[in-house]
Amino acid sequence: MVPEIDLTGMQVLRDPFTAYGRAREQAPLARVGAPGFGPMWAVTRYDDAKRLLVDPRFEINTDSFMRPDVPAEYLPLLRTMSEMAPSEHLRQRRLVAPAFTPRRAAEFRPRIEPIVEKLLDGLDGGDLLAGFARPLPMDVICELVGIDEADRPQWREYGAAVAMGAGQKFAEAVPGILDGAKEAVARKRAEPGDDVISDLIRAQDENGDRLSDAELVTLVWHLVLAGQTPTNLIANAIEVLLTSPGDRAAFHENPAGAVDELIRLHGPGLLTIPRYASEDVELPGATIAKGEPVLTVIAAANRDPRAFTDPDRLVASRTTGHLGFAHGPHFCLGASLARVETEVALTVLLRRFPELAIKEAERAPDPGTWRLSSLVVSR
Repeated sequence: MVPEIDLTGMQVLRDPFTAYGRAREQAPLARVGAPGFGPMWAVTRYDDAKRLLVDPRFEINTDSFMRPDVPAEYLPLLRTMSEMAPSEHLRQRRLVAPAFTPRRAAEFRPRIEPIVEKLLDGLDGGDLLAGFARPLPMDVICELVGIDEADRPQWREYGAAVAMGAGQKFAEAVPGILDGAKEAVARKRAEPGDDVISDLIRAQDENGDRLSDAELVTLVWHLVLAGQTPTNLIANAIEVLLTSPGDRAAFHENPAGAVDELIRLHGPGLLTIPRYASEDVELPGATIAKGEPVLTVIAAANRDPRAFTDPDRLVASRTTGHLGFAHGPHFCLGASLARVETEVALTVLLRRFPELAIKEAERAPDPGTWRLSSLVVSR
């Protein structure tokens, strides 16, 4: 029997890991839905999820995304690599990937550290989400992309709106981000610097192919959108490390391994965006008909006991790869940067404030994203 999951149900909103995990143990496929949309198929188990994420019969398309309500002139610039046909996606990824390797992320680490220190210097209250975890990713993206220092306060406001997800403030931020990206691309064409835009302007493949200005602007948008993930990851990780002495000890012993486990266990992404079957496809548990949407339940797959021994425990030496950054052709380009950024943020925070304690942590009811709405601490 295929389990049914109401995404607005209180069990899902309060404890999605238990709710989705229960569905995983009932069947490899579930049906998820909520008032106003659905139902959709949902893959709950790790091996099945990995296979789905590389299966070309399941396509990401424009129906996979909710478009913000922005002027029509901006809509073409919102079409990121995720929505492109395989050949177009592969072309852009080949041009962009060298700027986002683990080595480049490690090289960028010394530029992240002072950003973290400066934010901690300026903390004027006890809410680490508002004062630290939320502004940090946008400050890092501005440094990475090459946004002028004078423009960064405005970009912080954009980042806060994007991190909140859909809504009027989100829609209002989009034109500002895209206009700012256009200005940054034009400036870097005239005066290249030590940043990703300049690197990508210089980059070309063996056939002389380069990214166009429009493609560069869309890439900046993609970075802003995906780059807000560490906001929720860092806040979730702080909550865990301040309430679990064992996990905190594991982090101090092996920061990189612990960060990967924090992504697996407490990463913000609970569900992937839906993919659509291009033909009838037989999956364990049911046949997905052509045109039907199917998503993967990352929160269930990443804690699947079939793939992970003692799946609910943080094991910094674990070697089985998680799906927190997806898998296959759409594996997150910024994964290495997100790992380094999170590791630096947690390391510096715990070193500077070893006596941190949580006073209040409120969690937002969201079936798709594991996120806090506040994280108040005492020092």
